[in-house]
Amino acid sequence: MDNLMRISNGEAIARQRIPCIEFPRFLRMLADFVDSNGYLVQFFAYPAGARTRLLAVFRNSNLFVCETEVDEEFPSLTLSGGAKFNLFEREIAEQYGIRPVGHPWLKMVRYHANAAGRPDVFENDYRIEIPGNYDYFRVDGEAVHEVGVGPVHAGIIEPGHFRFQCAGEEVLHLEIQLGYQHRGVERMLTSVAQNRLPIIAEAIAGDTAIGHNLCCCQAIEALAGLAVEPGARAVRTIALELERIANHIGDLGALSGDVAFNPPAAYFGRIRGEFLNLLLTLCGNRFGKSLIRPGGVTQAMETEQRRIICAKLKELRKEIVQVCDLLFSAHTVQARFEHTGSVSRKVADQLGLVGYCGRASGLEYDVREFFPTERYAELPANSNHATNGDVYSRAMVRREEIMHSLGLIEILLALPEEPHSPVQQSEHRLAPSSFVVTLNEGWRGEISHCLLTDEQGGLLRYKVKDPSFHNWTGLAMALRNQEISDFPLCNKSFNLSYCGFDL
Repeated sequence: MDNLMRISNGEAIARQRIPCIEFPRFLRMLADFVDSNGYLVQFFAYPAGARTRLLAVFRNSNLFVCETEVDEEFPSLTLSGGAKFNLFEREIAEQYGIRPVGHPWLKMVRYHANAAGRPDVFENDYRIEIPGNYDYFRVDGEAVHEVGVGPVHAGIIEPGHFRFQCAGEEVLHLEIQLGYQHRGVERMLTSVAQNRLPIIAEAIAGDTAIGHNLCCCQAIEALAGLAVEPGARAVRTIALELERIANHIGDLGALSGDVAFNPPAAYFGRIRGEFLNLLLTLCGNRFGKSLIRPGGVTQAMETEQRRIICAKLKELRKEIVQVCDLLFSAHTVQARFEHTGSVSRKVADQLGLVGYCGRASGLEYDVREFFPTERYAELPANSNHATNGDVYSRAMVRREEIMHSLGLIEILLALPEEPHSPVQQSEHRLAPSSFVVTLNEGWRGEISHCLLTDEQGGLLRYKVKDPSFHNWTGLAMALRNQEISDFPLCNKSFNLSYCGFDL
């Protein structure tokens, strides 16, 4: 641990202060760290002169950073450190053409040529726009058959391919292939004007506009030395919690529909709209877009807005309790939710699941408690009691979080009004040769943005991580030994982002 640098969430530091370790020691140290209840937050490559550096941000109860230099290949950390490194290493291979030698299943995460101009690790011909020749793990046996779902789906959702290996109705293995609509977000973020960054961040995942934009703006604030007024921080916190409630309620409604229990599905659908309207009351947009900008918020919360939100929360709290009781007390619902799509604590830990998916399996990690930003250090922590790792637990965690989030908003609204001035989008000089990582508990879990600046203060690297990056593999494991007909229910209980993954 002597070679690790302890950092704080949202703290800008000089890049030269980051310990650069020889790769053999780097490998051993990270493998030992994750083996001792440590988790990866970020692990990515960036150019450093003629060579490439691998930078790792990882956590236990604290945040740490270190890096190493590599050439065109390095021994795979997945072999020694486990599954937590799997997707990160595959992503490094596709983005920079650097091969993790010995990786047990080296295939592309998305579909694009690498940014370094190196020979393609996967030997793809990128003149073919949509690949149809992905390798998939196959289970041999006369009784085994394959079921392919997607990448084009019947609903209005983004593409993703699900390849099931089945014996009868039982799923032996599920492999998920995404990346069909790679947008090049990370490259874009380093090439546009600074005032475009929050706008792009809001569009990374449409249902997480506040979560991703908050990470972006906090990073710019750290690099530019901008202070944010306490009143503005309260508004940001309220907005993030409203986004959480709206999505959790929407998911409970969708889960109700998946088990053909239509009354709560209809009720939850309407209530979700009420919370989106509260965001509209707060900032003029139902998804919270254009509210958060570097330095604060674009619209101050006035007394009348406080009154409207307080009154509506009081009304909706009663309705939410009634509809949740209706859903969770139904024996038919319990029979479908319980023991379906289970992910054990051990597997969740091995994969590094985050958010409600991790907490439903017994992983007690919430960014709001571990690495609080905005006003969360002043607020009570949540506690989850359903930890069996099944659909029921993932639904119950949502119910608990909805009630907790309502309480947080009510606490903030009950505080004396704190004057705060609206801010306008403007350009800020960023600290040169610097590094910052920001984390927030989005409604799906840990969102993280990592920025590195060059000698002139321009963006050298912008790395985004949506919680879905960790959790898609959890969905695959949830289907092990389940009936294939349980897939829609399991899928909705995770409700992961395609676009947040296809950066």
